[in-house]
Amino acid sequence: MPSVTSLIIFLVVGLVAGWLAGIIMKSRGGLLQNLIIGVVGAFVGGFLFGLIGLKSVGLIGSIVTATAGACLLLFIVGKARR
Repeated sequence: MPSVTSLIIFLVVGLVAGWLAGIIMKSRGGLLQNLIIGVVGAFVGGFLFGLIGLKSVGLIGSIVTATAGACLLLFIVGKARR
């Protein structure tokens, strides 16, 4: 069972990744939307990085992975809305 600290770190990484992805992809979302996009992006990024043989290490690696996944997610959602 994950600790409360791990959960808080995961949510902070998701929030930062969602915020960064919003800036990179020029998305207009609020704090809650950025958190959701970042958390889902962390799963997407981790899955895709695993498929191509990359592994994130440490806090910065987790943020990069989650941001990449969140950017991809925002790109797909943007294309689906059109």
